[in-house]
Amino acid sequence: MGKSPAATNRAIHEKATAGASRTYAEGAPAYPAWQLKAKRVLDILVAVPLLVLVSPLWLILVLWIKGDSTGPALFRQTRIGLDGVPYTIYKFRTMVVDAEKLMRPALEQVQDLEGFVFQQKDDPRITRSGRLLRKTSLDELPQLLNILKGDMSLVGPRPEVPEIVRLYTPEQRLRLKVPPGVTGLAQVNGRSELTLGETMAYDLEYVRRRSLGLDLRILLQTVTVVFSGRGAY
Repeated sequence: MGKSPAATNRAIHEKATAGASRTYAEGAPAYPAWQLKAKRVLDILVAVPLLVLVSPLWLILVLWIKGDSTGPALFRQTRIGLDGVPYTIYKFRTMVVDAEKLMRPALEQVQDLEGFVFQQKDDPRITRSGRLLRKTSLDELPQLLNILKGDMSLVGPRPEVPEIVRLYTPEQRLRLKVPPGVTGLAQVNGRSELTLGETMAYDLEYVRRRSLGLDLRILLQTVTVVFSGRGAY
């Protein structure tokens, strides 16, 4: 008899956690210089044409978001990038305008990163347009600007907020040794269904295993996951 979904998720998480422990013990492995350059070239080759292709859709989404709820169409937030350097991330707004203020007290009180979950399935702060944007991952499109600026890569660890990074252990800080990504191992293995601890385990596993080949596999898996809508809310 095959494993249940819960057993399968546990097995995946245990494997990622074991890999994360090895990453800490070994340190972040060196990334060949040619692969670093190839990764950056891949980012540009994907981001530039994609921005051009989605520009008509971009305008439609801006009008839809502004017509659906009060506030700007673009959401800006401080995230922590490569080597702990803060940067401004761009997304299409999917929540009411004061959502970040409502969330900040909860973030400041977080002590247990392992069990913390950022996104609730029935979060009342999410707007009507925001639910579809999140389900289809269209809210992530403005991060193409972050890629062009060099703040982010197509593939990498989840970009995190300062309130969470301040609680990182030395092991978890290894996530900051590579640029954050629009997608990553966590996004193709559960997305919003993962706890923060599970997401960090996948991110550390990516740091340990990263390669241009792994990036390409994650990008292909991301297309499948986005179209299926699994784990997005």
